[in-house]
Amino acid sequence: MSSVLRNLRSPIRVAALLGVIAFLPGLGAAQSEGTAEHWVGTWAASPQMPPAQASQQASSDTGFSNQTVRMIVRVSIGGEELRVRFSNAFGNAAVTLGGAHVALTDKGAAIIAGTDRALTFSGRSSFVIPPGAMALSDPVHLHVAALTRLTVSIYLPESTGPATWHALGNQTTYISGAGDFTATTDMPVAKTAASWCWLSGVEVVASPRTAAIVTLGDSITDGAYSTLDLNHRWPDILAEQLAKRGDAPLAVLNEGISGNRLLHDVAGPSALARFDRDVLAQDGVRYLIVLEGINDIGWPHMAAGEYTTQAVAAQDIIAALQQIAERAHAHGILVYGGTLTPFEGAFYETSDGEAQREAVNSWIRTSGVFDGVIDFDEVTRDPNKPGQFLPAYDSGDHLHPGDAGYDAMGHAAAQLFLPAPHTRKTHDR
Repeated sequence: MSSVLRNLRSPIRVAALLGVIAFLPGLGAAQSEGTAEHWVGTWAASPQMPPAQASQQASSDTGFSNQTVRMIVRVSIGGEELRVRFSNAFGNAAVTLGGAHVALTDKGAAIIAGTDRALTFSGRSSFVIPPGAMALSDPVHLHVAALTRLTVSIYLPESTGPATWHALGNQTTYISGAGDFTATTDMPVAKTAASWCWLSGVEVVASPRTAAIVTLGDSITDGAYSTLDLNHRWPDILAEQLAKRGDAPLAVLNEGISGNRLLHDVAGPSALARFDRDVLAQDGVRYLIVLEGINDIGWPHMAAGEYTTQAVAAQDIIAALQQIAERAHAHGILVYGGTLTPFEGAFYETSDGEAQREAVNSWIRTSGVFDGVIDFDEVTRDPNKPGQFLPAYDSGDHLHPGDAGYDAMGHAAAQLFLPAPHTRKTHDR
């Protein structure tokens, strides 16, 4: 057995897949639980507080007023009935949704004619979301295939103030001038952004055997430096691979936040603080992949020195990861630990930081706390310079993968949930 594969949660037998995965054979049994169709998340984005000062993002100090915002997402699994989540988690005031629609995406800001569905909330066409609250739309019937792009349009009739958003959407969002264009096939566009505002999830009615995987992480899970509009984050690649399963679909919910840390707030709440909302409150979750900790190591070493008082030891990171695993296990969720990827040459890398990363990775691989391990470090590193990314996988900043690196990570994670090679059908190879 490869040195990176471990019998992680004895006495459960762990089998090896592709030399980088520790695999839990109980997967199939877990998927058979349940007897009726149920709601399962098919897309998600973690809400974040508005920026302190406006840049060229969708959210601003003044927010929106008498405008339509049209946002595009790609679902992981399909269905015939869906509903949409909106979050005002960080709003200082109530926000009014004057109208909301969902449709299949065509090109740019256009939707496919005949697929538009008006959303209601408790039977109402408009809804006021209080500060700190979430709104869940009523179900609508719309045939959505796996990996389909959806367009969600919202009309904001009143001044909103700064928006609860997901900053790094890596997907073009279209913003109108004055007016309600939620039902128009091709919306007039005044400006664009690359963030999602208030939109936090899409759910579908799914079979009893269908479940969701939450990927909890930082910018590497959020897809920093992946190509705009191409859905090339590693959780996107994971979703594409899992679409091959057919008989028991698995959704993928990306709860990565660029800049996120385990123990301190900086770009969104810390992973420990947002765990209940971003993991436990998601519908249909049965699996969790955690890839967090590199920013806990690196942020205190930034040249500006703003975060020097927030330095943590490797044991602090380990304790936080153990907390996440235990909290998930208490809710029957299987947890898979991702090793921290290389960062030699990154703007906040130090020799002490590299020692911390190696200590954390050693614990992830050997502790037995997780139900399995995805060795993202081994997948992405240069075998001749193990502290660095393989050059072909490096985005150029030595901290984030590029598209090729995300592709490798997504394929590696998928092996945890696909049949072993000797049992796969030809079309799965």
